[in-house]
Amino acid sequence: MRVLMISDVYFPRVNGVSTSIQTFARELVAKGHAVTLIAPDYGRPAAAEPFEIIRIPSRYLPLDPEDRILRITPLRRRHRALTERGYDLVHIQTPFVAHYAGLGLARRLGVPAVASYHTFFEQYFDKYVTFLPSAWLRFVARHFSAAQCNDVDGLVVPSRAMLEVLRGYGVATPAQVIPTGIQLGQFRRGDGAAFRARHDIAPEQPVLVHVGRIAHEKNIEFLLRMLVEVKTRVPDVLLVIAGEGPARRALQTLAAQLGVAEHVRFVGYLDRGGPLEDCYSAGDVFVFASRTETQGLVVLEALALGIPVVSTAVMGTREVLADGRGSLIAEEDETDFANKVVRLLRNPGLREELGRTARHYAEEWSAPVLADRMLAFYRKVLERRHDAQLLPITADDPKV
Repeated sequence: MRVLMISDVYFPRVNGVSTSIQTFARELVAKGHAVTLIAPDYGRPAAAEPFEIIRIPSRYLPLDPEDRILRITPLRRRHRALTERGYDLVHIQTPFVAHYAGLGLARRLGVPAVASYHTFFEQYFDKYVTFLPSAWLRFVARHFSAAQCNDVDGLVVPSRAMLEVLRGYGVATPAQVIPTGIQLGQFRRGDGAAFRARHDIAPEQPVLVHVGRIAHEKNIEFLLRMLVEVKTRVPDVLLVIAGEGPARRALQTLAAQLGVAEHVRFVGYLDRGGPLEDCYSAGDVFVFASRTETQGLVVLEALALGIPVVSTAVMGTREVLADGRGSLIAEEDETDFANKVVRLLRNPGLREELGRTARHYAEEWSAPVLADRMLAFYRKVLERRHDAQLLPITADDPKV
């Protein structure tokens, strides 16, 4: 099978969408299929991949300077060459320029279009467009998502909870729940001692770790308020936050206001293949409280490395987490969350038990297994398109 993916984001821009695209594309190639990805050119080099990447000139997104959107004219210049490749299917990964460009390419190629719904936009837009009413933005986000999801031939959603939301919007497109898998070989070892040494963290200091984009919708401010309670019982606790994003300055200010600035360490983006795994492994506990995750991939990465997790269970993380299988599920309440964190920090035996269970649980989310599910869904979409093209035209057909 030849698959053409298109996205408004990819590495070196680090986020969950980039990781999902990379994971599935690598696995599809490993299974003998051909993948081409159309993605923005960020003006700086990125690591080579085992699949083809066509970089398109891009421009900044006005309200989010970390991101880019594809320029249409340079992309159109590629149309003729792309039509000669014999693609079987177009997989759209993002809802901006890539969505409409991907639909256009699918029509031009005469193949079906599949879209992945990665981001819960109803809980996202008002964090960035702060000058418009939240209720109006949520209304717009719902209708925007429904219209786009109903435009395609097949829809990939990373969790049942997100699919239920989309069905509530009126999305009727055939859909499949397919989370992003974990490349277990990559998340089997990390050097936590080396990470602590690089960042001047004592070997015995209690460390909490959070990994992810530092954005308002990630609910990191809740973790800072929770840290205030943990500090009263574990005075030398440290929260390490790995990632970058628009909320970093506000969170640093909040940490100072709460009196925990010396107990928080922002370490920036960390590359996979060493530094990121070391960061996870340096933690005694991984903490997470996002309300908007369609899956919660970083939680799975922590579990795969044997790091016990304390997290709320909302949207996608509700399906990833199973209480006692590597994690303790907490309410979005500072005291309840802090109690579970302190319980783990004070009980090395429980940490070890949950860590051991976490590794086994993560195997259920392996990337090859989930890539097979993606391929099966692609084939269903292609079969439906083929069957629809063979249907006879009757007098009742509105086109007659």
